[in-house]
Amino acid sequence: MPNAFPFSASPFDCLNKQEQRLVADSVDIAYFKQGEIILDIGSTPTHLFVIIKGFVRQYENDEELAVYGPDDAFDGRGLMAGKVSSQFIAAEEVIAYQLAKATVRELISDNATFGALIFADLSNKLNALAKRRSQYEMNSLSLAQVSQAFLRPVNIVDAKTSIYEAVEIFQKHRTTSVLVREGAREGAGLGIFTTTTLQKALLANLPIQSTPIGPLSIYELITVQANDHLYEALATMIRHSVHRVVVMDGSEVMGILEQVDLLSFIANSSSLVAQKIFQATTLDDLRLPAEQITNLISLLHRNGTKVGMIARLVQELNAKLFERAWTLIASPELFEHSCLFVMGSEGRGEQILKTDQDNGLILSNDYPITQEVINACEQFSLALTSFGYPECPGRIMVNNADWRMSESEFSSTSKNWLLNPTPESLMNLAIFLDAHAVCGDIQLLKIVKEGLFDLINDNQILLARFTSAIESISSEVGWWNRLLTLSGEHSENRINLKKAGIFAIVHGVRSLALENHIWANSTEGRVHELVKKNKIPKDLANDVIESLHVLMGLKLDSGLAELETGKPVSGEVNMSALSSLERDLLKDSLNVVKSFKLFLHQHFRLDFA
Repeated sequence: MPNAFPFSASPFDCLNKQEQRLVADSVDIAYFKQGEIILDIGSTPTHLFVIIKGFVRQYENDEELAVYGPDDAFDGRGLMAGKVSSQFIAAEEVIAYQLAKATVRELISDNATFGALIFADLSNKLNALAKRRSQYEMNSLSLAQVSQAFLRPVNIVDAKTSIYEAVEIFQKHRTTSVLVREGAREGAGLGIFTTTTLQKALLANLPIQSTPIGPLSIYELITVQANDHLYEALATMIRHSVHRVVVMDGSEVMGILEQVDLLSFIANSSSLVAQKIFQATTLDDLRLPAEQITNLISLLHRNGTKVGMIARLVQELNAKLFERAWTLIASPELFEHSCLFVMGSEGRGEQILKTDQDNGLILSNDYPITQEVINACEQFSLALTSFGYPECPGRIMVNNADWRMSESEFSSTSKNWLLNPTPESLMNLAIFLDAHAVCGDIQLLKIVKEGLFDLINDNQILLARFTSAIESISSEVGWWNRLLTLSGEHSENRINLKKAGIFAIVHGVRSLALENHIWANSTEGRVHELVKKNKIPKDLANDVIESLHVLMGLKLDSGLAELETGKPVSGEVNMSALSSLERDLLKDSLNVVKSFKLFLHQHFRLDFA
């Protein structure tokens, strides 16, 4: 066997050395001409194929299901079932490894993860991957850098500063230390005066008004660099028996890392972000936690936190951020007589990285929309933009009068979207159905939504028209061709996962939720409620949720990579950058999307809509 067998590619990357030797001793090379049928429907397979060169197309009922390229394996499911259910044709000249059925069976019996990745359904495949990750994942702290933790601002004072003046700084800046410059010259060395030193001075009965802190300070600073790992900072604290270290960026002082902040970071990084939001007294104070939400996302994702959990956490942090901003902007009366809400992926709790603002404001019927209200909404939208949330191209924002109305006006408008459907009104309805109250009088939003649900009452024609957007939104025709290019190794293929699969899942579930008067906002929550009402098969429901999370995870990977290289988040994924495992999961997920769309077609009779 050539030495190039792809043991680093899925599913062979989970094999141990002994299992790899079994593969090496059993594998052969197969060659197929362009257009040749490699496996036909109903045939009995004898080998598992792993492509070395070329591409293979999979067909079922004359419809192309998938394209396989280098390092991809097929047809594990047919091999285990004893019969092929699809047709596999060489799209061009194909050279492949072939592994005998007996060898594959032996690998499956010895390695459950390998078996799951070869022929299990998407849900079991993801469960196997989760177990494997739990065995090999590194703790997030080993990846996190000092700069990602909460650093306290530096206060540098002259050595002649009195103890009393130092204590005033402690109280004013809520800190437990000040750095002390030894002498008046700029380049003089720095020392540190802490609450521990203060206690010693008080026990020595020193006059605090007149005693300078210079002679009491320690001038051998314990420092770490901003790009050091947090484990190193913790080890330094333990080694020197100190509760804080000075963080340096090269030769420049960046801040102070307190042991309590480091331990809080270990316990729950999100609590620090939430604390900063809660303590903000100005809009400027909110800019840093808004930025740190993205840093937290990156850290959690690298640590293997499930994408659904990250999205839920981000929804809560964003809600706190928006609520604090609105509290700082709106008068108490406006706050009390209005409901600020978010919509779209933010409303469903499925937005992870910052995307367009989607928000609105409902006011009590007895509270007029004055210039004060208009100014507050304008200021809020500008604040979110400054926090890194781009303006919505469609201006679905509180600074747009169309999304800033009284409760009665909103009720009338939303009902009109439903009763007089146009492409634009149905889009507005879809966005509004995901509305989630952030703060204020949340009953205002509930009243408007209740009015919408009361109008549905088995209007299947309207529901079918609403659901049919799952077809019109997609422009990923022939996406299998984009998944693996046949035109050259280095061409970049990009796919919009929202159009290819996410929207069909989200909107299809949203349509079922509307039909069944389900109040849950998240797609996952709606699916669980639909299962309880026996409105969707349980197996399909599980696969739909898993597929959504796979697509969201791939989209997040791509978005973080774009941010790290200074590019705006595009929402697209570069197919050529995906691993064989990621391509496999993407294929499985989009096949689930296909099955779900078929279910929706049959349920809502979309072919007759």
